[in-house]
Amino acid sequence: MSNQAVSERLQAQFNQLTRAERQLADTILMNYPASALGSITSVAKKASVSTPTVGRLVLKLGFLGFADFQAQLRMEVEATLSNPIVKHEKWADSAPDAHILNRFTDAVIDNIKQSIAHIDTQKFDNSCKLLADEKRCIYVIGGRLTHALAEYFFLHMQVVRPNITHIEPASNVWPHYLLNLKPGDVIVIMDVRRYENNTLKLANMAAAKGAEIILFTDQWVSPIGQLTDKVFSARIIAPSAWDSSVSSLMLIESMIAQVQELIWPQAKQRLEQLEAMFDDTQLFKKFV
Repeated sequence: MSNQAVSERLQAQFNQLTRAERQLADTILMNYPASALGSITSVAKKASVSTPTVGRLVLKLGFLGFADFQAQLRMEVEATLSNPIVKHEKWADSAPDAHILNRFTDAVIDNIKQSIAHIDTQKFDNSCKLLADEKRCIYVIGGRLTHALAEYFFLHMQVVRPNITHIEPASNVWPHYLLNLKPGDVIVIMDVRRYENNTLKLANMAAAKGAEIILFTDQWVSPIGQLTDKVFSARIIAPSAWDSSVSSLMLIESMIAQVQELIWPQAKQRLEQLEAMFDDTQLFKKFV
């Protein structure tokens, strides 16, 4: 449990908490982690629970006390703000002697295992059904680094079903996309640490128009997570100056595969048409 973010611990144990503890957990997650960085009295007051309730929850989460709990939160805040140079220096101080291929592989495998362990399969299935509903238009957007994941998701979903739009990263054109957004449409957002203010603004505008938001984020959870319950957190820490996208990509590819399965007859027809066009244009080399 020591490697888990506080938000992950809260979500993992939520069903085992008392009513007051759940109320406190909801308050903490609502504006995480800022809502839990005050004094124990102020944290209790925000959630309208007693101070002993805060103490009991902290112990249930595996901390020695409130001070230990807040030390973990401060580490998480520091981690979300760390730039690539700082992250590299922190890793290099404790780097083992094993080859980078082994170290990186071990880190990625651990990330995948821990990410999968915290996925709510019902929410995953519900999100796939939303994406498979061809009555809904789908919009996809990523950030400075996650735009590559967004483009990957868009490219595959565009083949599987119609009415998919990849929103350009330039915020000055976003109103043009939002103009067509209807209640019930789906916007898929990729947002990991060093969360982008403009992306949050877009999410707020989309939510105000009645859109369903599906968020792919990290273990610390983007502020956009406050706008939706369809949050898929992937662990991203790796022995590098940069975060790893492998766990995020695994979740994205799993969702694409399930949506394809849900509407396979239509998806198959689209794939056949696409392959016929590829043949006509001789885009790909054939060896037969």
